[in-house]
Order: sequence, then structure tokens, then C-alpha cells
Amino acid sequence: MKSVVVFRIDRRSGVATYLQIVRQVEQALRMGALEEGDRLPTAAQVAATTKVNPNTTLKAYRELERAGLAEVRQGAGTFITRSLAQPLTGPGSPLHGALSEWMRQARAEGLSGQDVNALFRAAFEAAYPSGSDA
Repeated sequence: MKSVVVFRIDRRSGVATYLQIVRQVEQALRMGALEEGDRLPTAAQVAATTKVNPNTTLKAYRELERAGLAEVRQGAGTFITRSLAQPLTGPGSPLHGALSEWMRQARAEGLSGQDVNALFRAAFEAAYPSGSDA
């Protein structure tokens, strides 16, 4: 049983803090960084590292519980109940490797993070047009 998630909150993103926490847990589940049985940090731990109100974290955890991804166990913590990882998306997968290589190449070519994000978003929108499976 591990707890490897460290939340990063972007207060300028326009996305509600609790949703940022939910999305980061979902991302960690998709990438295999969190697995069934893993314990999420306590609301107090999240507050200490991010300066987020503990109630915000609890709201995020309730949302994860409602989605069937986590379970709150009184006195023990919040635990992951299922994974979202797929064989094609994990760190050792060919697709992950190809995307990582693409990122390295983009950086070597001098693209900034914003340039890479814009290029990725354009390619993403072309592959997953609005209204399709995104």
C-alpha cells in the first residue's frame, strides 16, 4: 500500500481546487501511479503541503467516492477502490514511450512548454473533435 500522489494546485487556472484534486487523482489512476488499495493523503497532509482548506480536500474525496474510485474508511483514511490504468497508457507502454520521445524532441528543438501545450492541444482537438470520446 503506497501513497505517492502529491497535489499541485494552480490558483490561476480557473478550475475549482477540489476539481484539480479529483483530476490529479484520476490522472494518477490512469498512469498507474495509484492503484487499488493505495491510501490518499489525509486532508491535513494536503493542507500542509498545498495550503488548501481541509474541507476542500474532503469535498474532492467525496466526489472520488461518489465516482466509485475511492472509499473513506472512518479512522483509517481514504483508499483507492479501482484503477483507471489501461495497458496502452502505462509508463512502460509503447504509446507512453513515443509521447515521451516526442516531448524530448520538442524540447531539443527549442519549443517552450507553452508551445508544446499548444501543439498538443491542436493535435488532440483534431483527433478528438468536440463531442467525440474525449
